[in-house]
Amino acid sequence: MRKPKRVNIMITNAKKFDLVAIYLFICDLYEKELKYVCQRFSNNSNPDFTDQEIITIYLFVMLTERKFEIKQIHKFTDEYLRSWFPLLPSYVAFNTRLNRLSELFKNIIEIILNNFVPSDCSKEISLLDSLPIITCSGKRKAKVAREITDKSYCSTKSMWYYGLKLHILAYRRLGTLPFPEQILFTPASENDLNLYKQAWSEIQNRNFFGDKIYVDTTFFDAVFKNSNSIMFTPVKEIKNQSDAIRKRDKAANDLFSKAVSKIRQPIESLFNWIITKTDIQRASRVRSTKGLMVHAFGRIAAAFISLIFNP
Repeated sequence: MRKPKRVNIMITNAKKFDLVAIYLFICDLYEKELKYVCQRFSNNSNPDFTDQEIITIYLFVMLTERKFEIKQIHKFTDEYLRSWFPLLPSYVAFNTRLNRLSELFKNIIEIILNNFVPSDCSKEISLLDSLPIITCSGKRKAKVAREITDKSYCSTKSMWYYGLKLHILAYRRLGTLPFPEQILFTPASENDLNLYKQAWSEIQNRNFFGDKIYVDTTFFDAVFKNSNSIMFTPVKEIKNQSDAIRKRDKAANDLFSKAVSKIRQPIESLFNWIITKTDIQRASRVRSTKGLMVHAFGRIAAAFISLIFNP
């Protein structure tokens, strides 16, 4: 005997409000901007199950139910949200449609970063750091998204891995999480300093706070001269420095390093918050380049949409 479907007992009134709010927000963005990114020129240009519904389901289930895998998201929707989405397609069709929408998630991120900047953001102090997104460990041979991923070493996790690297340049906010000014994805092996040189070195009148990987005195002297911007990092020990000089400067260097680390600590909290919200670091179940792009852009979009509705 076939088991009846479970009833919609898990959807509280608060969650229903979140579902409607996310759907209306996505529909508004879609009509204003997103539809021009994913226009279809085929006989199926207006599918019964819309892109707006797919994006809403992905964001809502991830944020409210903490289900991060596409199969889990589809299963939850099938069991508990059928009354809201009666035309939900099969898992295969849902996954295929979702993988075509990575550019929409990218545009959602850009819209949020440009239009929802908190008023308490400092435009003079920026924090920057990176986070690995791991498709597989370095002990295995990578088979997924080889054109946009490569191999690198993560000192925080003490492991080699294949994947991407998420870079964030964020405005400092006193007493709370910083807010991203720019978010970039690169292959895992991209050096953070090289990325800064390519993307952010011409930003004017800014105090940057980074870790020791950004130490390059000659380069940042030129940045200060050309852009009036300064990079503050913890003091990096100089090779072959005499013990006498090292001991003489130790107290001052330790105090300076501690001060810099305290100011830049919130960027680490921001990454931890993103991981908690979206589990973005673990991409081992991704099976295609498009799937990896949805994983990267979609989860960042989910994290910052949650700030709009739950600041």
